[in-house]
Amino acid sequence: MRIAVMGSGGIGGYIGLRLAKAGEDVTFIARGEHLYAMRSRGLRLESPLGNVSLSNVKATDDPAEVGVVDLVIFAVKLYDSEEAGAAIAPMVGPKTTVLTLQNGVDGVDILARFVPSSQVVAGAIYMSTYLEEPGLIRQTSGMTQMTVGGRSDLMVAAFREACARAEGISLQVVDDVEPVLWMKFVTLAAFSGGTSLMRSGIGAIIADPEGRKFMEQLRDEGMAIAAAKGHPMPEGYVQQAMSLWQMLPPETQSSMANDLQRGKRIELEWLSGRMHALGQELGVPTPGHTAVYRALHLYANGAPAR
Repeated sequence: MRIAVMGSGGIGGYIGLRLAKAGEDVTFIARGEHLYAMRSRGLRLESPLGNVSLSNVKATDDPAEVGVVDLVIFAVKLYDSEEAGAAIAPMVGPKTTVLTLQNGVDGVDILARFVPSSQVVAGAIYMSTYLEEPGLIRQTSGMTQMTVGGRSDLMVAAFREACARAEGISLQVVDDVEPVLWMKFVTLAAFSGGTSLMRSGIGAIIADPEGRKFMEQLRDEGMAIAAAKGHPMPEGYVQQAMSLWQMLPPETQSSMANDLQRGKRIELEWLSGRMHALGQELGVPTPGHTAVYRALHLYANGAPAR
């Protein structure tokens, strides 16, 4: 199985490294210092599950060098979706499947502008990883849960078998992934917005009475939006979301919070910003997400000039 990873940061780099260590033919698409580091020193993972290194990494900044593959793992940040979607064209043949593992609920629609929608499948992944420095991925908790739609897709079936051979990947394949995507969107928008705005790990936030109330408010606003869009959260979700946050190492922050602290672009527009926009469209109040969106908008494209 030939696999290309488009977006070789925390998520894509982790999945690609695990699959390559299991013997799959994986090529990483990257650029700049990260590409140079992978080519010269390999790719490293520091994780509570054990540290892993991959030498002789196949990496390039030119998808045309790769050619047509069986599976493209599309894991770029949402603000890079259109540029990356156009760039993967040389790797996509008539039998190629493109799997988006992005945040939010807009990834499939964006990709469908560049790839036939019948060849696009979506997945949701719960994992705390980020690119700490070029060539080094850090995982802050041992949770790695992935759900992918497309049970009848042959490449998804092959991907499931590849993940079963790899370490550190727990994969479930379902017929309809839409409810899973919306559940993650509601959960992640609250987690990203809360940890970014309060500049703290999740443990301290939910230990503080007002911080906990704000997280609950963000969660509940997301639930109302999802219900208005026809995707109500399942029974027990309220406690499920809180239990998820409680089981994380207390210092855990969202990738958006990490990007914010590093002065990088953030996915604000597609998380709390999307909740804010949907609230206006649907007539559903979202005061918490609107506050996050407005307070962090100055930093959406990176640290502002002083």
